[in-house]
Amino acid sequence: MAILILLLAGLAGPAVAADGPGPFDALEKRLVADGFDSARIRAIFASPAVSFEEGGVSAYFMHNESKLNYTQFTRAWNIDSARKYMEEHQEALAFAEKTFAVDKEVITAIILVETKLGTYVGNKSVINTLATLSAMTDEKPRQAIWDNLPDDDRRMSRQKFEIKADQKATWAYRELKAFLTYTEREGMDPTTIKGSYAGAMGISQFMPSNIAPYGKDGNADGQVDLFVHADAISSVASYLKHYGWKPGLSRDQAFKVVYHYNHSKYYVNTILDIADKLKG
Repeated sequence: MAILILLLAGLAGPAVAADGPGPFDALEKRLVADGFDSARIRAIFASPAVSFEEGGVSAYFMHNESKLNYTQFTRAWNIDSARKYMEEHQEALAFAEKTFAVDKEVITAIILVETKLGTYVGNKSVINTLATLSAMTDEKPRQAIWDNLPDDDRRMSRQKFEIKADQKATWAYRELKAFLTYTEREGMDPTTIKGSYAGAMGISQFMPSNIAPYGKDGNADGQVDLFVHADAISSVASYLKHYGWKPGLSRDQAFKVVYHYNHSKYYVNTILDIADKLKG
């Protein structure tokens, strides 16, 4: 980790303008006050890869789960791809099914919907997303996000924005701390990790706070890496088991468990429909 800090510190160019406080200055101080190593935090936020991303984060205030096209995942070619995935990763799926008593079909269905079987894990910088959202506790970063929202019927009221900004800033800071803790533990460079617009990462699209309690080393290499299929598969199974998955659940019972993974009835019904097709 000391090597990583030195490498990051040596990268040219600050992430923010030198004329006045940057959008992450208060955030850096807050992280250090909460126990993170000051040299590591300075090095990370000095990286040119780290920046305030009002554009990407603005999507968080316009996202509508009900408008996502989940139907595509139940079509024949996606089901065929999922069956091939189950064949290719049958050992990891069998291990997860035996260890956590979670059906391999539902694990595969989640990975299909989340990342198209690991082929698309997101292209947004996780640290930029979480740091930008966290910085909204301060007035200037919050105003920058508001100014970037579209000035049309998708733009929420300022009052609603303020309420959501408070909630998201608190939530994101918790996720940022979990992300920095995870990457330090696993020896990863946090500035290189890509994920969703919300900061979810890996083949399983876990939020960072879910990695410590539910992330599993599925291939026994001593590391929890959610960009590795075996680890992602076992981690999904671990998550579902925690929330009550067991063999023989009814559709209604299974719905309640999968709903913890994504609070969308459209998402959950799609997952269960895919799992049924894979079993059939």
